Amino acid sequence: MAEHGGDADAAGHARRSRLYDYAEPTGSEREETSAADTSGIPAADAVERSRRAFAVLLGEFRRTAVLVPLDHEDGSPLTADFGGVRWFYAFSGEPALARFALARGEGDREWAYQRWLGARLLDAAVPAAGVPCGVALDCADGADGTVFPPVRGIGPDEVAVDADGEAGDER
Repeated sequence: MAEHGGDADAAGHARRSRLYDYAEPTGSEREETSAADTSGIPAADAVERSRRAFAVLLGEFRRTAVLVPLDHEDGSPLTADFGGVRWFYAFSGEPALARFALARGEGDREWAYQRWLGARLLDAAVPAAGVPCGVALDCADGADGTVFPPVRGIGPDEVAVDADGEAGDER
């Protein structure tokens, strides 16, 4: 994972994280989106459609067993720290894990892994990390990879970085 979306594409445009497709645009971005939207779909409808699509993706991830590679030194789940967040690596299958191993230049060693439900990663492993933590799914696949950041609605609210301290208070 490269900071700020990684390398530019062949046309020189910086690639963005898919999360940008699901985030609600700011005022100036809304104007740009509305001006550039030639599909006839109002920007608010497009945002809502994107949110629903992400909710479907999240639900599918939570119900699916993914491969979680283990650190070859201590056997703990393999993670990386990036942008102030710890990320659990997860893969949709052995081919995706193999692409990751090759991208790291470690394709010649055996990779131990466990199968975990996505829900287990989000609901148990993320809070147990003790630091802001999310899941990077198929991270060697560029735009086809997905991240599940530590925000409300993805993992437990009590470890979400966008939750305020009073959200659970009943005053």
